[in-house]
Amino acid sequence: MARKTGLCVGFGLVTGLLLLGSAGCGTAVSPMEWGVLNYPIPVSPYFSDRLEDRAWEEERYQKMPILPPLVEGVPHTALDEPSDDEIMRTLEKARPSEGGLPFLHEVQRNNVRIVKELITDSVDPPRVYPLVGPAQLHHVHWKCTVYFTEQIWVSWPIPHMIRNEDAVEVVYIDHDHLHMVGNVDGGAGANSNY
Repeated sequence: MARKTGLCVGFGLVTGLLLLGSAGCGTAVSPMEWGVLNYPIPVSPYFSDRLEDRAWEEERYQKMPILPPLVEGVPHTALDEPSDDEIMRTLEKARPSEGGLPFLHEVQRNNVRIVKELITDSVDPPRVYPLVGPAQLHHVHWKCTVYFTEQIWVSWPIPHMIRNEDAVEVVYIDHDHLHMVGNVDGGAGANSNY
């Protein structure tokens, strides 16, 4: 019993101190009393740019769409080809040009030309996928050849520039997606624009 009373008294004291400290003009949460935390801490734009890029790729390129069933007698062609933005982002992961040290080591790509080739466009037989149900996997693979001029500036210890006029990189991009199987009613919130 004494222990419960001690807890109640302790809780009452803490609550009273919090209420007393929050009264008046100068409170403990006033920015004038933060001390060191009152000053802004500089954050490199590199980190915010990485977060924005990750959100952009998640929204645009990392989600697999589930499309309506394939119709008999209609050719089963692939969705849209990969965008130039998607190809350049994939190339940036494989051969980075960002993140160099300004005025010490910089990489630049100029005169970019992209050639897109469809390698595979096939549909698997129906099967049951967890959280999706009966569906068919549509394989779509693209080979994207990127021709560009690459310039590399190095300023230390010996300043020089390396220029590669005939730089070529090949990027493979998969646009696999699912097609539902059978007479499917998606419900009231389903997208029926296909």
